[in-house]
Amino acid sequence: MKGTTRGGAARAPSLWLVTGAVTCGLVLAGSPGAVAQETAGRRAPAPPCASRQLIANSAQRIGGSQVRITVINDGPKACVLKGFPTVALAGQGSPDRNKPLNVVRQGQARAVTLAVGGRASTQLTFTPVLGEADGYCASGAEPTVAPSIVLGVGGGGLQLAPDDGGEFALCGTTVRATAFRGSGS
Repeated sequence: MKGTTRGGAARAPSLWLVTGAVTCGLVLAGSPGAVAQETAGRRAPAPPCASRQLIANSAQRIGGSQVRITVINDGPKACVLKGFPTVALAGQGSPDRNKPLNVVRQGQARAVTLAVGGRASTQLTFTPVLGEADGYCASGAEPTVAPSIVLGVGGGGLQLAPDDGGEFALCGTTVRATAFRGSGS
């Protein structure tokens, strides 16, 4: 009897250890954290936005020397927009025939995921032309006037006119631009 009790007692802890290890392993494998990590590993991030999938209608004036430009993802899938636009002055012709401006970046760029129909905005601030009609620049430079700008975004350019039908007037060759930020649909 002694041998049987000892043998039975020795087997019971071993059985408990094996059962506990198997049960614990199953619980950990099925935990939400493990499932989320697997799912996250399978989902690819949205690709960068390409200019061919972005549209913008006009440059909305928000002050005498500021405009807000909103781009919309018109593509078939979500995309990620990050950074600052480039800006150039242009006439009514081809957006490729433009005069690039120096862009002074304002703020920090963060990735903005744009669902189909999603929007992101940037704000441009020009050095204003002073006075009426023919105006002047405080620096003494000649004012520059152009009917449109080319906003460089997603590897291409979007040619835009002011929403009020006027023209862009600025002093110098510099524009301040905020990073793209997500905006309501």
